[in-house]
Order: sequence, then structure tokens, then C-alpha cells
Amino acid sequence: MKYNKLFISTACIALILSCKNDDDYTTTPPLNTEVNFQYKTTINLGGEGASEISAFDAISKKIYTVNVESNQISVNNISNLDSPLVEPAIDLSIYGSPNSVAIYNGKLAVAVEANPKQNPGKILVYDTTDDSLLNQYTVGALPDMVTFSKDGKLIISANEGEPNDDYTIDPLGTVSIIDLSDDSVTTLDFAAFNSQEATLKTKGLRVFGPGASLAQDVEPEYIAVSEDSNTAWVSLQENNGVAKVNLTTKTIEAIYPLGYKDHNIVGNEMDASDKDGVTMLKNWPVLGMYQPDAITAANIGGTEYIFSANEGDSRDYDGFSEELRVDDLILDETLYPVINDYQNVINLGRLKTTSTLGDTDNDGDVDQIYSYGARSFSVWSGNGALLYDSGNSIATKTLSETPARFNDEDGRSDDKGAEPEAVEILNIGNERYILFVGLERNDQVMVYDVTNPTAPKFMDILSHMGDEAPEGLLVIPADDSPNGKDLLVVSNEDSGTVSFYENIQ
Repeated sequence: MKYNKLFISTACIALILSCKNDDDYTTTPPLNTEVNFQYKTTINLGGEGASEISAFDAISKKIYTVNVESNQISVNNISNLDSPLVEPAIDLSIYGSPNSVAIYNGKLAVAVEANPKQNPGKILVYDTTDDSLLNQYTVGALPDMVTFSKDGKLIISANEGEPNDDYTIDPLGTVSIIDLSDDSVTTLDFAAFNSQEATLKTKGLRVFGPGASLAQDVEPEYIAVSEDSNTAWVSLQENNGVAKVNLTTKTIEAIYPLGYKDHNIVGNEMDASDKDGVTMLKNWPVLGMYQPDAITAANIGGTEYIFSANEGDSRDYDGFSEELRVDDLILDETLYPVINDYQNVINLGRLKTTSTLGDTDNDGDVDQIYSYGARSFSVWSGNGALLYDSGNSIATKTLSETPARFNDEDGRSDDKGAEPEAVEILNIGNERYILFVGLERNDQVMVYDVTNPTAPKFMDILSHMGDEAPEGLLVIPADDSPNGKDLLVVSNEDSGTVSFYENIQ
């Protein structure tokens, strides 16, 4: 009987509650984490070089885009995405050439290289309310990327320090930290790691410029910042490494060599020739250097992960070039038997390789062939450990779903394939994480669900006719978006266009 009384009592309470006015009770609606990005619109900014990197100001609803063609920052108001409005550009002709932009809470930071670019560069800061110049800071040579810390207290720039074309001047690669609380600038170099060069090289770091110390040779490319703003990671693309920077002590803590990807194992197949008349993925006795361009960080489930676009890059100057093709090499015939005809152009002969690696026993022939980039994206720990690599996913998905775009219609198979250039992550309520990977040569953006960072799931391939060479990706969360929807912004370098995709769920 007690059970029945309890049952009746509970049922009555439920009935009473169900009859109450709904306004008396508030519940939080479930978060919609569905993802379905569709093309929305395009802004045309000019020709080649007119659209490289973009940043969005949630206050003014303006998009700022690096326009190298016009040596300015193009400005467009996207309050109404159906009719973006052109606003006066920011002229940079008296300062130098722009490379990157970033925005935090009404402040626009612009990375500007000097002329010549081996001289110290500048970070210019503007007020997005009226685009007036607030301040300028001197940083290292060739600031190639700029970003704010997540708390907005710091501006960090990756200063590539590229040599001149004769390779007679090779400035230090550096990282600059601008503290906005007192406008101080701390520029960090890598001189402390010169003594570790031999050890780092055995682990896969490349130091190979003629006569260059490690500090001269490293070329900081891109920056990712931790959620707590205490740490930054900096990709060293040509060097095949990542540096870890302590933003609290303003010191470089470590350099992590990234090692190599084995294209001779299942799952890492690639198309190595643009002259074989077919698009076919095969295993080859080749090691790929990861050499990430863009990187981004995301804290997922309390752990910081680094995501990299493994584009690859070589040095090719009048004063020094490392570029060779496999058919130019003298191969060790024990490791690369003549009967396998590796140097035929339909096999590995056309593959671009380097003169700086491969002769492991110093006997004058090549014992190991290396290629530029890994033709993939990767997930790394905060201490440089490889947690996941997408293997041949980019190649297999583009070949099966968009065969006409595969490796830029097969013309880049001998080089770096689709060239994953950019990465960006959309965090939907800390519940779902979507990774976008821009493919420079395929004119496409790959979409993956990385909610489980060590087991990404392919979702989609985005593209829009007329867009060529996505250089920069930007996500605008729904809370900041002018139309209340998650947006993906793609800046396309060769076509000079900025295209918008919206999550229509």
C-alpha cells in the first residue's frame, strides 16, 4: 500500500505541474550542433594577391583583408551579408607591405614587412571604430603572421626573417610579444638553441641554409595560442618543426622537430607523378617532411591540441636552392634497385625532393628520398607528440568526390599535392568541434568533425567557382555573426576574392 500511495502522490504532483502555466518554468533549449555549411556570397577585391588573410570585427561588423596587390587593408561592412558595403581602405604605402591581420575587441593589428624585408618590420594597431592608427611597434624581420592572445592582453607576431635572394643577408627568425598593458615589445630569438642544433637535427629538425646558425635558419611562420593565453606554438615551416613559447615568462621553452611521414605504409599512399597519365595512389619508399604552414589550437575536453596544415615548403633562391627532382639524384642501388625504375617520370622521377637530406652514409649517393609536406593535416600534443595524421584522406576524398580537382587536375602530384595551407576550428558550445582545411592548389576547403581529436571524421568538401587558392580561413561564431549563423570566411589569394559560407543546419 505504501508503494501505491507513493505512486499516486507522484502522479498527482506530475499532473499539477503539467497544468501550471509554462511561463512559470524556464528551461535552457538544447544546443543545436548540426553542421551544414552552404555558400552564401563573395566579395571581389581585385586580382592576384588582393585577398590573403581576413579578420572580423564583431563590434563594427567589418571584414579587414590583407590586399597585397594594392598595398592596403581592404575594408567591407557585412552587417547585411546579402549586400556587403565597401568602406575606405587602410593605405599602408608609407609603412611597407602587409602580411597578416588580427582583431580583438575593436583593435586591428596589422603585420607589415619593411623594404627591404630583411629590416625590422612593424605591427600597426588601428581603432576599428574609425580605422584610425592607435600605435605602431617595431618587431623582427618579416612579420608574417600576427595574432592576439585569447585574453587580448598580448599581440604576438611570427617574424620569418627570410634571407635576401643572393642569400648574403639572413636575419634572425624571431617571435615578438607586445604587451598592451605598457606597450613594451619583447622580441625573442633562437640563439639559445644553437648549441642543440646537432641533437635537434637527428630528430628531424632542418637547419640547412648556407653558413646559417640555427637562430638564423629558423623561419617562424604561424602562431597558435592556448585557451588560457599562457602558451603559444609557432610553426617553423621550412625547418620542419614547432616552437613552444611561454607567454608569461616571454621565453622560448622548446623546439619540437616533427620528424617524417612514411609514404611506404598502408594509409599513406600518394600520387607522385604528373606525367604518368593516371591519378592513382600508391605506396613509395619516400619520407615526407610535415612542414606545417598554418596551425591552430583548441582545448577539447580540458586538453590542448595543435592542428597543422602540412603544406610543405622549399628554399629556392638565386644564391641557394635545395630543389631537385628524383630523376636528378644518384640513388643507392641497394635501397632503390634499378629494376624498380624509380627514376622514370611515371614513377618517382618527377617528385620534387631536396639536396640537403638523404645521403645517410656520406658516400655520395642518396639512401633515402624526401618530399616536401605531408599532404595531410595532423593533430599534435602541446609538447610536439604526433597524436593523429590524416594520412591520404585528403587525396582519397578529393579523388573520389571531385576527381576533376584532384591535385590541381594532377598537375601538382609531383610537388606537394593539394597543398593543405590553412586550418581553422569552429567550437560549437564546447560540444562539437569542426575543422576546416584549406587546399591551396585544389581551390577547396575540407571539413572534418574533430570532437574526438584523435579520430576525426570527414564531413564535406566546400568550393565556389571562381575562387582560387584559399590562403586564409576565418570562422565567425553565430553569437558574433551579422546574420546569427556560424560563418566560414575564405580568403582566396589568386582570385582576389573573399567568400562566405553559412551554417544553415
